[in-house]
Amino acid sequence: MNSNLLLENLSNPALLFFVLGIVSVMLKSDLKIPSNSSKFISLYLLFAIGFKGGQELSHETFNSQIIWVMLTGIFISVAIPFYTFFILRKKLNIYDAGATAAAYGSVSAVTFVTAVSYLETHHLQIHGYMVATMALMESPAIIVGLLLISVFGKDIHQGIQKKEAFKHSLTNGSVLLILGSLIIGYLANAKQAEGIKPFTNDLFKGFLAIFLLDMGISSGKKLTSFFSYGWFPIIFAAIIPLVNGCLVGWVTGFFCEHTIDRFILAVLAASASYIAVPAAMKISVPQANPGLYLPMTLAITFPINITIGLPFYFGIVSM
Repeated sequence: MNSNLLLENLSNPALLFFVLGIVSVMLKSDLKIPSNSSKFISLYLLFAIGFKGGQELSHETFNSQIIWVMLTGIFISVAIPFYTFFILRKKLNIYDAGATAAAYGSVSAVTFVTAVSYLETHHLQIHGYMVATMALMESPAIIVGLLLISVFGKDIHQGIQKKEAFKHSLTNGSVLLILGSLIIGYLANAKQAEGIKPFTNDLFKGFLAIFLLDMGISSGKKLTSFFSYGWFPIIFAAIIPLVNGCLVGWVTGFFCEHTIDRFILAVLAASASYIAVPAAMKISVPQANPGLYLPMTLAITFPINITIGLPFYFGIVSM
């Protein structure tokens, strides 16, 4: 285990701004992000993630191996929310279960970057299409999460047809933005994309830091609520990612040629989103409590993945 890698990621400014948000609430500060600005930042992050993923996808020459890897990633991001939703429903309400399931079905870009750094310490490089695979895994989990909330959260006096729920999930503004941005990024040539690169690339980390500051403030206000759930969310956030990562790392050995691709798929399966899903849920499902799923993904799952998970998944795919 690389302790320097751990310290570097735990001192990431974006993550520290999340902590600052929590601290500001504990200190009873009047620090807050205006609601209109917060919504804009959420939309910006979804746009930037989708567009950059589309650009990476446009640089690849497709073959059967790449297609299988991408389809596997999409399948993972659909399957995980389905089974985790019903586990979470044993203790959580519909909105929190759906949002949390979506978070664990989606992926963490920071965990992905950490995995790339981990490979570099072993003098290994990822394939470019894995960046696009990561972007493709963002929205399916959001769609599934919204679909599950729509179907199982229907009003007792007014049933909702599954067809209508699915249509609503696909046309939801957050989902439409990230999928549309992915397609636009794929269609735009390098010269066209260069024109907005300062907005999609250079400003991303700054906006991410402000977004996490806002999420930290929101989470800090609801930390009492988080601890009121007892041990269940803590145990879930610690065990489920390891199960997902190990299972995917082992199963992909039956059909995936490249060890590096298997490792990245395992890491993505184990990771949990604290950017795209919170941004989408903040707009689409304001009833969901970010003070529950954000501490789970950011304070528990992320540290476990970068300390225990990475070497564990790498060991499994290297067997």
